This record gives sequence, structure tokens and C-alpha cells, in this order.
Amino acid sequence: MADEQKIRVLVAKPGLDGHDRGAKVVARALRDYGMEVIYTGLRQTPEMIAQSALQEDVDVVGMSILSGAHLEIVPLAMEQLREKGLENAVVIVGGIIPEEDHEALRQMGVQGIFGPGTPTQELADFIKKAVAEKKAA
Repeated sequence: MADEQKIRVLVAKPGLDGHDRGAKVVARALRDYGMEVIYTGLRQTPEMIAQSALQEDVDVVGMSILSGAHLEIVPLAMEQLREKGLENAVVIVGGIIPEEDHEALRQMGVQGIFGPGTPTQELADFIKKAVAEKKAA
């Protein structure tokens, strides 16, 4: 276990959404599951998120979006991540995401979509599996 590197997760709050209680709960839970978590704070632009992901050398980029702007913000964030060479990062989105938008987000490259009330164990298990699959590929 000592040789095993911890999974590094960036938790970001993009856009003008000022509600970050859920993001903080997720960040703390993922730390409790043994991951290193970097929380960016509120009102992050897609460019700021990608730059933080690059600087922190993360395995996972998680965006918490409650504002309903996910179809506007996520494509910009994905573009910024690609421009910075981070196409291998696992991208997940949490928040109020209508079911009818899930497929569009997956087409953009989002690997996991988690709504309110998702058990943190489910989220942690998803991240561990997705990161392991990326590293094995």
C-alpha cells in the first residue's frame, strides 16, 4: 500500500453558482476514502479549472453544478482540459443534472454523472474503478 499513489481529485465549482455545501461534503468524503482532494472554491471559470487540474496533476476533475448551466460550462471545460493535454483525466459532474442531459454530457467526455443524494461510497467506488481503467489502458 505504501507504493500505491493516492488518487488525486480536483473538486470545482464552475460558474456563478454560490452553493458549495455539497462540493465540500464530497471533498471531505473522498478524503476519508483515502484520496487527495483539491477544492478550488467558488466561481471558477473553465480555464481556471483546467489550469488547476494541470498544476495539481490530478487524475479526476469533478465539477459541481447546481445552476443549470452544465450544457454551457462542461463543453468549455472539456475543451480547456484537452488544450492542456489532460484528456486522460476522468471527468465527473455532480449536481442538478436532468436525465435528458446525461447523454449529451457523456458525448462530451463526461464519464460519471451524480445527482443529489448519491452515496459517497458509490462515488468513491466509481472514481477508483475509472482511474484504474484509465491507467490500465
